[in-house]
Amino acid sequence: MSSRDHHVFSVEKARHLMRPLRYLFHNPKSILKSYVKYGMTVVELGCGPGFFTPAAARLVGETGKVIAVDIQQGMLDLLKERLLGSGLEKRVVLHKCGENSLGIAEKADLLFAFHVVHELPDHDSFFKEARRILKTGGILFISEPKHHVGEKDFSDMIDIAGKYGFVAAKSPRILFDRSIVLRKQA
Repeated sequence: MSSRDHHVFSVEKARHLMRPLRYLFHNPKSILKSYVKYGMTVVELGCGPGFFTPAAARLVGETGKVIAVDIQQGMLDLLKERLLGSGLEKRVVLHKCGENSLGIAEKADLLFAFHVVHELPDHDSFFKEARRILKTGGILFISEPKHHVGEKDFSDMIDIAGKYGFVAAKSPRILFDRSIVLRKQA
Protein backbone atom coordinates (compact mmCIF):
# COMPACT_ATOMS: atom_id res chain seq x y z
CA MET A 1 0.00 0.00 0.00
CA SER A 2 1.03 3.53 -0.71
CA SER A 3 1.28 6.12 1.99
CA ARG A 4 -0.90 8.35 -0.19
CA ASP A 5 -3.92 9.66 1.71
CA HIS A 6 -7.16 8.39 0.32
CA HIS A 7 -10.77 9.08 1.12
CA VAL A 8 -13.87 7.23 -0.01
CA PHE A 9 -16.95 9.36 -0.66
CA SER A 10 -19.57 8.42 1.93
CA VAL A 11 -22.94 6.85 1.16
CA GLU A 12 -24.53 9.43 3.47
CA LYS A 13 -23.42 12.20 1.08
CA ALA A 14 -24.36 10.33 -2.11
CA ARG A 15 -27.25 12.70 -2.84
CA HIS A 16 -24.64 15.40 -3.53
CA LEU A 17 -23.38 13.32 -6.46
CA MET A 18 -26.83 13.37 -8.06
CA ARG A 19 -27.59 17.10 -7.97
CA PRO A 20 -29.34 18.33 -11.14
CA LEU A 21 -26.81 21.17 -11.52
CA ARG A 22 -24.07 18.58 -11.99
CA TYR A 23 -25.62 17.52 -15.30
CA LEU A 24 -24.72 20.95 -16.71
CA PHE A 25 -21.02 20.37 -16.02
CA HIS A 26 -20.74 16.59 -16.32
CA ASN A 27 -23.39 15.46 -18.77
CA PRO A 28 -22.98 11.65 -18.76
CA LYS A 29 -24.11 11.07 -22.35
CA SER A 30 -21.89 13.85 -23.73
CA ILE A 31 -18.85 12.58 -21.83
CA LEU A 32 -19.34 8.90 -22.69
CA LYS A 33 -20.75 8.89 -26.24
CA SER A 34 -17.36 9.04 -28.00
CA TYR A 35 -16.03 6.06 -26.05
CA VAL A 36 -18.94 3.74 -25.22
CA LYS A 37 -20.25 1.78 -28.20
CA TYR A 38 -23.03 -0.72 -28.76
CA GLY A 39 -22.14 -4.21 -27.53
CA MET A 40 -19.22 -3.13 -25.33
CA THR A 41 -18.42 -4.35 -21.86
CA VAL A 42 -17.78 -1.29 -19.69
CA VAL A 43 -16.41 -1.33 -16.17
CA GLU A 44 -17.47 1.76 -14.24
CA LEU A 45 -15.16 2.07 -11.25
CA GLY A 46 -16.57 3.88 -8.23
CA CYS A 47 -20.07 4.01 -9.69
CA GLY A 48 -21.54 5.44 -6.51
CA PRO A 49 -25.30 5.93 -6.77
CA GLY A 50 -25.09 5.79 -10.56
CA PHE A 51 -24.64 9.24 -12.02
CA PHE A 52 -23.06 7.79 -15.20
CA THR A 53 -24.45 4.25 -15.13
CA PRO A 54 -27.81 4.73 -16.94
CA ALA A 55 -26.17 6.65 -19.79
CA ALA A 56 -23.49 3.97 -20.17
CA ALA A 57 -26.16 1.23 -20.11
CA ARG A 58 -28.13 2.96 -22.87
CA LEU A 59 -25.00 3.37 -25.00
CA VAL A 60 -23.91 -0.29 -24.72
CA GLY A 61 -27.36 -1.35 -25.89
CA GLU A 62 -29.08 -4.67 -25.44
CA THR A 63 -25.98 -6.73 -26.26
CA GLY A 64 -23.59 -4.78 -24.04
CA LYS A 65 -22.97 -4.70 -20.34
CA VAL A 66 -21.95 -2.24 -17.66
CA ILE A 67 -20.20 -3.66 -14.61
CA ALA A 68 -20.87 -1.03 -11.94
CA VAL A 69 -18.16 -1.38 -9.30
CA ASP A 70 -18.08 0.17 -5.86
CA ILE A 71 -16.42 -0.68 -2.56
CA GLN A 72 -19.54 0.33 -0.61
CA GLN A 73 -22.62 -1.89 -0.67
CA GLY A 74 -24.71 1.17 0.21
CA MET A 75 -23.76 2.85 -3.08
CA LEU A 76 -24.65 -0.30 -5.02
CA ASP A 77 -28.00 -0.45 -3.20
CA LEU A 78 -28.75 3.15 -4.21
CA LEU A 79 -27.84 2.36 -7.82
CA LYS A 80 -30.03 -0.75 -7.83
CA GLU A 81 -32.95 1.33 -6.57
CA ARG A 82 -32.28 3.97 -9.22
CA LEU A 83 -32.30 1.39 -12.02
CA LEU A 84 -35.55 -0.30 -10.94
CA GLY A 85 -38.18 0.06 -13.64
CA SER A 86 -35.80 1.76 -16.09
CA GLY A 87 -35.48 -1.24 -18.39
CA LEU A 88 -31.71 -1.07 -17.94
CA GLU A 89 -31.44 -3.55 -15.06
CA LYS A 90 -30.40 -6.45 -17.32
CA ARG A 91 -27.52 -4.44 -18.80
CA VAL A 92 -25.99 -3.52 -15.44
CA VAL A 93 -24.11 -5.92 -13.18
CA LEU A 94 -23.59 -4.58 -9.67
CA HIS A 95 -20.20 -5.61 -8.27
CA LYS A 96 -18.81 -4.93 -4.81
CA CYS A 97 -15.03 -4.83 -4.97
CA GLY A 98 -12.54 -5.35 -2.20
CA GLU A 99 -10.27 -2.71 -0.76
CA ASN A 100 -7.23 -4.04 -2.61
CA SER A 101 -8.75 -5.59 -5.73
CA LEU A 102 -11.55 -5.01 -8.19
CA GLY A 103 -12.12 -8.75 -8.30
CA ILE A 104 -13.31 -8.79 -11.91
CA ALA A 105 -12.42 -11.75 -14.10
CA GLU A 106 -14.27 -10.62 -17.22
CA LYS A 107 -12.43 -8.74 -19.98
CA ALA A 108 -13.67 -5.22 -20.74
CA ASP A 109 -13.48 -2.80 -23.65
CA LEU A 110 -13.54 0.29 -21.44
CA LEU A 111 -12.72 1.02 -17.82
CA PHE A 112 -14.26 4.33 -16.78
CA ALA A 113 -13.01 5.97 -13.57
CA PHE A 114 -14.61 9.34 -12.89
CA HIS A 115 -13.38 11.17 -9.76
CA VAL A 116 -12.17 7.95 -8.19
CA VAL A 117 -8.51 7.14 -8.90
CA HIS A 118 -7.33 9.76 -6.38
CA GLU A 119 -9.31 7.82 -3.74
CA LEU A 120 -7.38 4.60 -4.38
CA PRO A 121 -4.61 3.76 -1.90
CA ASP A 122 -2.24 2.15 -4.42
CA HIS A 123 -2.05 3.42 -7.99
CA ASP A 124 0.44 0.78 -9.09
CA SER A 125 -1.92 -2.01 -8.07
CA PHE A 126 -4.83 -0.28 -9.78
CA PHE A 127 -3.06 0.16 -13.12
CA LYS A 128 -1.74 -3.39 -12.99
CA GLU A 129 -5.29 -4.68 -12.45
CA ALA A 130 -6.70 -2.34 -15.11
CA ARG A 131 -4.21 -3.84 -17.57
CA ARG A 132 -5.39 -7.34 -16.67
CA ILE A 133 -9.07 -6.45 -17.05
CA LEU A 134 -8.89 -4.52 -20.32
CA LYS A 135 -8.70 -6.17 -23.72
CA THR A 136 -5.73 -5.24 -25.89
CA GLY A 137 -6.57 -1.85 -27.38
CA GLY A 138 -9.05 -1.26 -24.55
CA ILE A 139 -9.61 2.19 -23.16
CA LEU A 140 -8.95 3.49 -19.67
CA PHE A 141 -10.81 6.79 -19.19
CA ILE A 142 -9.77 8.76 -16.10
CA SER A 143 -11.16 12.08 -14.99
CA GLU A 144 -10.14 13.73 -11.72
CA PRO A 145 -11.37 16.94 -10.07
CA LYS A 146 -8.82 19.75 -10.32
CA HIS A 147 -9.61 20.84 -6.74
CA HIS A 148 -8.46 17.42 -5.43
CA VAL A 149 -5.75 16.43 -7.92
CA GLY A 150 -3.01 18.86 -8.86
CA GLU A 151 -1.28 18.91 -12.23
CA LYS A 152 1.84 17.14 -10.90
CA ASP A 153 -0.16 14.42 -9.15
CA PHE A 154 -2.16 13.84 -12.33
CA SER A 155 1.04 13.68 -14.39
CA ASP A 156 2.51 11.21 -11.89
CA MET A 157 -0.64 9.10 -12.21
CA ILE A 158 -0.24 9.01 -16.01
CA ASP A 159 3.44 8.05 -15.62
CA ILE A 160 2.46 5.10 -13.43
CA ALA A 161 -0.11 4.04 -16.04
CA GLY A 162 2.65 4.13 -18.65
CA LYS A 163 4.65 1.57 -16.66
CA TYR A 164 1.76 -0.84 -17.22
CA GLY A 165 1.49 -0.40 -20.97
CA PHE A 166 -1.01 2.44 -21.20
CA VAL A 167 -0.46 5.16 -23.79
CA ALA A 168 -2.22 8.51 -23.88
CA ALA A 169 -4.74 8.63 -26.71
CA LYS A 170 -6.68 11.79 -25.97
CA SER A 171 -7.23 14.45 -23.31
CA PRO A 172 -10.97 15.17 -23.22
CA ARG A 173 -11.98 18.62 -22.04
CA ILE A 174 -14.24 18.29 -19.03
CA LEU A 175 -15.04 21.39 -17.01
CA PHE A 176 -13.25 21.55 -13.64
CA ASP A 177 -11.42 18.25 -14.34
CA ARG A 178 -8.13 16.79 -15.50
CA SER A 179 -9.00 14.00 -17.92
CA ILE A 180 -7.18 11.47 -20.02
CA VAL A 181 -8.05 8.57 -22.26
CA LEU A 182 -5.38 5.87 -22.20
CA ARG A 183 -5.19 2.90 -24.54
CA LYS A 184 -3.83 -0.48 -23.47
CA GLN A 185 -0.99 -1.59 -25.70
CA ALA A 186 -0.27 -5.25 -26.52
